[in-house]
Amino acid sequence: MHRKLCRALVLLAVALTGCDDTDPGMGPDTTNKPPPAPVVLAVAGQGEILSRYTGEVWVRGNVAYTSTWGTRNGASGNALLVWDVSGDTPQLRDSVLVDQAVTLGDVQATDDGRYLVVATELAPGSIVVFDLADPYKPRQISRFFSPSITRGVHTAEVQLVNGRLYAFLSINSSALPSRLVIVDLGDPANPREVLSRDMGRPFIHDVFVRNGLLFTALWHDGMSIWDIGGGGRGGSPQNPIEIGNVRTVNGSTHNMFWFHDPTNNSKRYVFVGEEGPASIGNRASGDLHVVDVSDMTRPVEVAMYHVNDAGAHNFSMDEPNGMLYAAFYNAGVRVLDVRGDLGSCTAEQKVSATDSRCDLEKMNRVRGIGLQDRGKPVFVWGVHFVGGNVFASDMLNGLWKLRGVTR
Repeated sequence: MHRKLCRALVLLAVALTGCDDTDPGMGPDTTNKPPPAPVVLAVAGQGEILSRYTGEVWVRGNVAYTSTWGTRNGASGNALLVWDVSGDTPQLRDSVLVDQAVTLGDVQATDDGRYLVVATELAPGSIVVFDLADPYKPRQISRFFSPSITRGVHTAEVQLVNGRLYAFLSINSSALPSRLVIVDLGDPANPREVLSRDMGRPFIHDVFVRNGLLFTALWHDGMSIWDIGGGGRGGSPQNPIEIGNVRTVNGSTHNMFWFHDPTNNSKRYVFVGEEGPASIGNRASGDLHVVDVSDMTRPVEVAMYHVNDAGAHNFSMDEPNGMLYAAFYNAGVRVLDVRGDLGSCTAEQKVSATDSRCDLEKMNRVRGIGLQDRGKPVFVWGVHFVGGNVFASDMLNGLWKLRGVTR
């Protein structure tokens, strides 16, 4: 989520709070115009994969990369799939098999498009770095192993911090403490571990990094915010310093996205995914939570979004239009209008008489629903919004290309 300027009274907190008490997008809607009804997202095409479970998705330009998960029909989730998505229907161009892996977790290209980083699990865990000189033919240039990650790398995020590239790894195990491991990728051919720190109860599941701040999803320990170079506390990737923490309702804090609204420079909200029990192809559970980080030392949950018998799993955003795209497993893709004030609502728009959080459904914030009109089960793991389209990785069916929502 994302930010703006504070008044002189709180000048010392600028780096921490990102508040903006003159933000024109924060007041109530006084136009009295009825909100548009949710649209059915148009499906441009599908790249079908039935041999393996499809995991995460990342798109850059006309190329998409999807990971694979677990075991399906005897096939391990050790395949990185490369797609041409220049047309309506994704076309499979190549696949790369990664040895010593049962599951490939996150897959992410660097902002400059030069490298691709893929997480692997179960034991022995690793991250694999590919050169993308030819984006359709990833070429492995390094593979990082460490005693800190032998249990497996569940998720990995790659971001620049003060101009240097780092990978932030979440390491999980039911038997040992989970931990955050940070790897310096300043030289991608020679990764170097700079931090290993136990955290999470019982998991650290995912992280989000932006502008020198690190957000960690710590399951029942909630979401923590850390200074790693942009929070004014003297933190760094080698020494993250905690700024604040919030425990969202129901726990099971799984993933996050910090929204920066370019129309008014607001950086007020972090969207948090809760992952509850699920059965592949049938049902899932877990709400989307909205956390106000106007004061990052005291983040507070102000709103939520619930889908019956379905659960949130990974987000992407069209920030210029203020639209959040959420993978909701068996409920497909949901699109929420998240511009403006999400923490103020009428009594009728609150979750209940005893729960003062705002309900985004009751606030008419839902703008689109995707992949519920296919006539077959879907189980959407990830979404990536790029150039007016949203790409959805479906564990059961492969890669979908859908048209995004316009404001």
